[in-house]
Amino acid sequence: MLARALEVRLISDREAAEAMGEKIPTIRRPFPILAAHMADRVVAERPAAKLHRLTIDADLQRRLEDLALRRANGLAGSTSVAILLADHRTGEILASVGSPDLFDEARNGFIDMTLAVRSPGSTLKPLIYGLAFELGIAHPETLIEDRPVAFAGYAPGNFEGEFYGTVTVRRALQLSLNSPAVQLLDAVGPARLLSRMRRAGATPIIPSYSLPGLAIGLGGVGVTLNDLVAIYAAIARGGDPVSITVRPDLSRSAEKSPPVLDNRAAWQVGSILAGAPGPQQRPPGTIAFKTGTSYGYRDAWAVGFDGRHVVGVWAGRPDGTPVSGLVGADTAAPILFDAFARLDSSHPLPGAPAGILAARTAELPPPLRRFSHGRQIESGNAAGPEIAFPPDGARVDTGLAFGERGSLALKLRRGTPPFRWFADGWPITNSGFDREIFWTPSSRGFVEITVIDGRRQSARTRLFVE
Repeated sequence: MLARALEVRLISDREAAEAMGEKIPTIRRPFPILAAHMADRVVAERPAAKLHRLTIDADLQRRLEDLALRRANGLAGSTSVAILLADHRTGEILASVGSPDLFDEARNGFIDMTLAVRSPGSTLKPLIYGLAFELGIAHPETLIEDRPVAFAGYAPGNFEGEFYGTVTVRRALQLSLNSPAVQLLDAVGPARLLSRMRRAGATPIIPSYSLPGLAIGLGGVGVTLNDLVAIYAAIARGGDPVSITVRPDLSRSAEKSPPVLDNRAAWQVGSILAGAPGPQQRPPGTIAFKTGTSYGYRDAWAVGFDGRHVVGVWAGRPDGTPVSGLVGADTAAPILFDAFARLDSSHPLPGAPAGILAARTAELPPPLRRFSHGRQIESGNAAGPEIAFPPDGARVDTGLAFGERGSLALKLRRGTPPFRWFADGWPITNSGFDREIFWTPSSRGFVEITVIDGRRQSARTRLFVE
């Protein structure tokens, strides 16, 4: 070929001589493939483009791909691992590992698990607690009961199968207790939780034509690793959402979007998560993180952040097969902290914003010293009805400002059935013996909710629909 090129004068005599002196390769060398899933995705999005500039840091990508492969090889069966790393200040994705090995058929390595819809386990609990802090119905030092409780037949238990009794809200989140989380979700409302997830840029999946229930707080909703990283990025930013993207021309804060959390509530959540028990190699207080395990040991999660980076880790089998012993704290958390250890520098968590109430339980205002969800199981009561939720003067967000029509739970205690509900005098429903109904507001503004029981006794609450 060189002789022919020289003959037709495609190359000079000097170039031909230099080329003839080069050694001929005798072995195949591996062709580098970094961020294979992400590269395939961006090319599919813009197939006509000849050059794609991404926010991926090649060195970090290489380190985390190596981490995912080594960790996956140490897990049972065909367990896979996915890792997503972003700069929560800008939303830029710095590393995206969809699987340990693109060509590993046993692990279905061709599937990008950063975008796979899975059950998030307990990883949504921080957002639930943040909403409770924002609404002023709980404080990190508020006492809450971790005891068996039933919500219309739904009776959440703890992962270990035991209850801790009276604990602080801080301790309940750090131990990932289920009963307190569901009590708080019952108070803030599942529709509000979904709305705030969407504000963060997540796309939660629930069954079609189904109202959001309390089970979403413990993993009864579909999300992706990308969704969770977006939610935790917002918490890390003091509640402000940011668009998670791999394209530098799209990296921007979602400044026009409403906050996911109030900045004080977001900081309180981060402060609690920074004090959660974690792997031994973790410097205390440097990383705020939460783990999660989905039902049946199908998914192990760990998501955390420091002052600049947010990292999400998923482990499991892409086909959804249960993996014995697959637990977020034992499987995903060590990978999370190894990922942070591979960053070039650490960034401290931010200090407390103005207006934080720092107090022990006994020093809190009386309504905040002990949380009571107000749910009672009754067959009837001669006392008049009382609307347990929403409280009088509440502001509720059902998504109307963004073209959504979410439902609001109306909850009742005491009173004698049957019950009839009204909104500004217009009938909502005759709920019979049910003490909880779901009402879909049609417009924003003030509304008065009234309930009348079987003894013609009534109760009212006035609220503002945002």
